[in-house]
Amino acid sequence: MKRISSYFIIGIISAVTAIAISHFLYKKNATIISEEKSGPFKFASYNSALPADAFVEAAKTSTPTVVHINTIIKTKKSDRNSKYVNPFYQFFGDPFGNSPYDMPPQQDQEASGSGVIISNDGYIVTNNHVVENADEIKVSLYDNREFSAKVIGTDPNTDLAVIKIDGKDLQFLTFANSDNVQVGQWVLAVGNPFNLSSTVTAGIVSAKTRNINILREKAGNLAIESFIQTDAAVNPGNSGGALVDLNGNLIGINSAIATPTGSYAGYSFAIPANLVNKVVKDMIDFGVVQRGFLGVSIREIDDELAKDLKLNKIQGAYIAEVNKGSAAEDGGVKRGDVIMKVGDAEIKNSADLQEHVARYRPGDKVKLSIFRDGNMIAKDVVLKSKDNKTALLSKEDAPKTGNVLDNLGIAVDELSSLEAKKLGVSGGLKVTKINDGIIKQNTSMQEGFIIIGINNRSVTKKSDLIDLINESKGNGILLQGKYPDQNGLKYYAFGY
Repeated sequence: MKRISSYFIIGIISAVTAIAISHFLYKKNATIISEEKSGPFKFASYNSALPADAFVEAAKTSTPTVVHINTIIKTKKSDRNSKYVNPFYQFFGDPFGNSPYDMPPQQDQEASGSGVIISNDGYIVTNNHVVENADEIKVSLYDNREFSAKVIGTDPNTDLAVIKIDGKDLQFLTFANSDNVQVGQWVLAVGNPFNLSSTVTAGIVSAKTRNINILREKAGNLAIESFIQTDAAVNPGNSGGALVDLNGNLIGINSAIATPTGSYAGYSFAIPANLVNKVVKDMIDFGVVQRGFLGVSIREIDDELAKDLKLNKIQGAYIAEVNKGSAAEDGGVKRGDVIMKVGDAEIKNSADLQEHVARYRPGDKVKLSIFRDGNMIAKDVVLKSKDNKTALLSKEDAPKTGNVLDNLGIAVDELSSLEAKKLGVSGGLKVTKINDGIIKQNTSMQEGFIIIGINNRSVTKKSDLIDLINESKGNGILLQGKYPDQNGLKYYAFGY
């Protein structure tokens, strides 16, 4: 009997001890649901390492540095009481088929976006498409102060612009090293979507070095797209705003969204801070972007090409062509090479290569790590400008072609002699693309139009168009041309 009593007491003590231990463990970590295992599976537990106020502190740091930008693009308003609403009516009559009195009055266009203060004396970085063609730029700060801004520089190739306000002792954001950004890390997007000032959204980095071909229409092969992709909500009006890490440092400038509707649909894209920093410094120091070029054509590496090249992994940028007289040719780069590194930075794909090379200026020497014929070799290459020169550009020497065509909103190709002969003209320019710009806003021109004259002077080359447009600034411009499938000449008039 004594022995039974002892067993009973021991059992009671063991049960109480087990319950106490179980209760203690439950309190210590409430996320442990069960220790029971079933094959290789078990319940997951989650214990966030983020401090509760991580987003709060990052938002406090960044929101005062993000500004609201409002722009006005002025258009000439029609005067219904004047016979000469059309400035060319007195010279050419009515070649357009309309009475000057039938022209509806045009209104100034207003738009808005965001920007990030990057210095205490008022330099602000934003997107080129936010301030493009603007006649007036107004900036509203976080504390509701308003300033007029002037454009310091623009770059359609990266969709970046720098503007300046006359401010002092302004709070500004510090650039982070965007190469250190990791897929999966938390980020905040700060901007002014739908004119809702100082809006903060959170998400994670979904991908890096993303090319979505959004800049190619304007910049062509010169476009640099190596976006940081996030799932932080970004909408119209966020453009030019900040993408920051949880320390409140700038890791990117929000620029685009992937959407079938025009509003946020899950992914947004930001220009990485390292590229932004370089382009901004160029604009402030030189008034123009000093971009270094290798002078090569590149293509992505897929599984089939990687096997042909005997690459261990699908990585790097394949050199499809090397241009004559280019930095690459001078540096010993060959067709068929795979660039694996620029300096110490590993190159993941073609977009990654473009971004890293674009961080350098003409005349800079870069070390390339190249995979060739199964071996790794190193080449030192001195980068050149687009025109194969190592000298830096002055603002006056910067190409004017891009600015004029961007303002007009068109892309053109020069006619070949065969094309000109078929059309019965001595030469001209074929309009291959019409984007937002003066032409689209003020005329009914369609793609395919052949420009053969401006203000009764012949046009056969792009330089002719640029020179004649620049000569006519402040006056009316009359484009003369024809459509390949229509008889007779067609005219389009607008102010510039």
